[in-house]
Amino acid sequence: MAFRKKYIGLMAALLSILLLAACGNKENGAEEKNNEPKEITLTDANGKVTIPAEPKRVLAPYLEDSLVALDVTPAAQWSIGETVLEYLQSDLKDVPKIGWDLPLEQTIKAEPDLIVFSSAASIQNGQYEEYKKIAPTYVYKDVDSADWKKQLEVMGKILGKEKLASDKLAQYEDKTKKAAENIKKAIGDETAAMIWIAGGKYYLFENTRFAGNVLYNDLGVSQPEMVKKLPKAEASWQPISMESLSGLDADHLFLVSLPEEQGLAKLEQSNIYKGLPSVKEGNVYKMEDPTHWTINGLIASELSIEQIEKSLTK
Repeated sequence: MAFRKKYIGLMAALLSILLLAACGNKENGAEEKNNEPKEITLTDANGKVTIPAEPKRVLAPYLEDSLVALDVTPAAQWSIGETVLEYLQSDLKDVPKIGWDLPLEQTIKAEPDLIVFSSAASIQNGQYEEYKKIAPTYVYKDVDSADWKKQLEVMGKILGKEKLASDKLAQYEDKTKKAAENIKKAIGDETAAMIWIAGGKYYLFENTRFAGNVLYNDLGVSQPEMVKKLPKAEASWQPISMESLSGLDADHLFLVSLPEEQGLAKLEQSNIYKGLPSVKEGNVYKMEDPTHWTINGLIASELSIEQIEKSLTK
């Protein structure tokens, strides 16, 4: 009996110790959580800016690629009328639209706790102060937004997801390297070109323009002479005449347009098109979703890589 009483006493003491330890851990955990910063201070195009450490409702018009890549769903998505970034709709189909120029009324309705602009120039009508009254506002420096990889790194800092951004970029480099090797085995030093057709006009991708950067710089595909001789890329993309395309000596040709684009039908019916080396050899690839070919971003670039590799190695 004495032994039993002693045993029960020991067990009671042990339980008390465990309960006290659990309470202590809980208190320490709560204290650590309370000590986590609720805000962070970064330097943007306008200087020091204080933003939420873990924003929940982010508005970042035309930067949705970076948000989705970092597993963040925006409070609303960029749009012009009914036009949205189609290639992201598997992730954003239920996300409400907001006008491309971020009207103040719509912005208030979206209830953001953070607004991100790709540059100072993207803020319409000089309304920076008005946006700041709605929510903390981060404005990218031009040097950071010019390169989508740097843009993603900065977005990682803004969202508290630096490690994820770094991992995604490393995965992109691996994907690029493997695709480049496969393409090199398939076509060697053969050249390729891309034409974006929109509104009946023809735009030849320079080696630094959107998917052209992916094709020539990331994947190392050779440029035809006509692309090499293009003027240095400007912010405003200038169309070229159909007649000038007669000098396009590419071995492979990507046509980027919507299927119903009238300019595509006009091009395909022309003798100029029929006389191109790529057409004669049957090396023409129609890309019917132009949205990811004409934007910079991780997801856009990955989609371009997949379709370029599939086309050139088949």
